Amino acid sequence: MLVADDEARIRELLAGYFEAEGFDVTLARDGNEALSAARECRPDVVLLDVMMPGIDGIEVLRRLRAESDVYVIMLTARSDEVDKVVGLSVGADDYVTKPFSPRELVARTRAVLRRGRGTEQPAASDVLEFDGLTIDVTRHEVTRDGAPVELSALEFDLLVALARAPGRVFTRTQLLQQVWGWNFFGDERVVDVHIRSIRRALGDSADAPQLIGTVRGVGYKFLASA
Repeated sequence: MLVADDEARIRELLAGYFEAEGFDVTLARDGNEALSAARECRPDVVLLDVMMPGIDGIEVLRRLRAESDVYVIMLTARSDEVDKVVGLSVGADDYVTKPFSPRELVARTRAVLRRGRGTEQPAASDVLEFDGLTIDVTRHEVTRDGAPVELSALEFDLLVALARAPGRVFTRTQLLQQVWGWNFFGDERVVDVHIRSIRRALGDSADAPQLIGTVRGVGYKFLASA
């Protein structure tokens, strides 16, 4: 794993806890070091501080997402909702505000790693086809009207979970269990953030949805039929 934080005390604290839990830990002091270390050691998970000198954590996350599906948990001293939404929309898997419990962070990291990219999905069909939309589960590819659609790994898994059961209403909790895993500790609103990103990527609208509908007070459902 990679721990990227500009505070030496936090780096050393987290390294001690995670190494005691059996993790191999690489440390980075700033955004540039984090990117270099991620490319060199290819960690399974990155603990990434938002406020770092040079390249900040949000920009590091953007660059990581352009080349990797590595799990990323954002760390921040700020509780600003805008920070959280931006981090999640860029593709963070979880978000932890300082001060935090190292034991809880270890538990959340293990929960993220147990999640598995797409491993929660049943293998009912390799290709899901709808009017103008094709989802190739095996190839991890989505096309809309023949044009490729760029989705993060989490967004893809969330879309597949909905598309496998058209018309079924999923609560946020059910989607968290299917896509994030049973031990997810974060905010249920992470689902809303990723649904917005999926709609934007697919050219869908929350006001007049054709693909993903909102069921107020409950959750979401896939509207298109095969």
